[in-house]
Amino acid sequence: MMEYEYELVGKIGSMALIRPEDNDIDYNIIARLGEQLRPGMIWVSSGAAEIGRLDYLKRNGLELAGDPADIKTDYAAQGQAILMAEYRRFIRPSYSVRQVLVEHQHFNDAEKREHIRRLLLRAKNQQAIPIVNYNDPVSDEENRKWELAHLRDKQDQVVECVDNDETAAVIAGLVRARTLLIMTCTEGIYRDLRDPSTLVREVTGKNTDEVLHNIRTLQQSCKGASRPGANGAYAKLAFAAGPVSRGSTVIIGHAKHRICDLLDGTAPATRIGIS
Repeated sequence: MMEYEYELVGKIGSMALIRPEDNDIDYNIIARLGEQLRPGMIWVSSGAAEIGRLDYLKRNGLELAGDPADIKTDYAAQGQAILMAEYRRFIRPSYSVRQVLVEHQHFNDAEKREHIRRLLLRAKNQQAIPIVNYNDPVSDEENRKWELAHLRDKQDQVVECVDNDETAAVIAGLVRARTLLIMTCTEGIYRDLRDPSTLVREVTGKNTDEVLHNIRTLQQSCKGASRPGANGAYAKLAFAAGPVSRGSTVIIGHAKHRICDLLDGTAPATRIGIS
């Protein structure tokens, strides 16, 4: 039987953290998350760039103009501090909160990967909750592509981790998490996103190979994404395959629900793993 080092690695997407109609953070979501986060959980949080954009708009009455890559960098740098402050505001005061900013190089190099793993394992024993995000403010896209291309010439498995779904999946494997929870703006994976009745509640099998086969089959029904630049359900299923193959259960559900309700099946969601 697999020995789990962490109970939960969770991830929330950018659009699940904001109220688009109000151009503001959804404080109810962050408050609900903060109330439930505890040591033994790692939280991967997108949202820095979008929250930075909203903050800049609020303070200046207009958005930044110029090179899109530079704008994303500037927004992410502005939003990261706000994002961490909000988590710290709502997480129980007796727990420590630790920001962990990562890049692809931290997971594609064995020594750096082990350094991150040890940091995360110490946090659990020290009553601390790691909040992880990709380090967008210092990541140059062209340089990253060049580095990844050279890595692919040298090794078979390369992770990019710009998509925080992938970051969460990689970390779940790194710390042998019992559950990977992906919180998004939908109730889970749909065969037809336009038809709520097509929500897929379970993707299971009697062994890993069968589950992976069923994931690939479901991917054929998954097209589209919640916003430009997002990879959508197809990519979420692809990233779920790694943790499932290492013994984790993956749950994809709406951020409006409580973590405990998604974990115990009280709330609707898509659950992926060996039956």
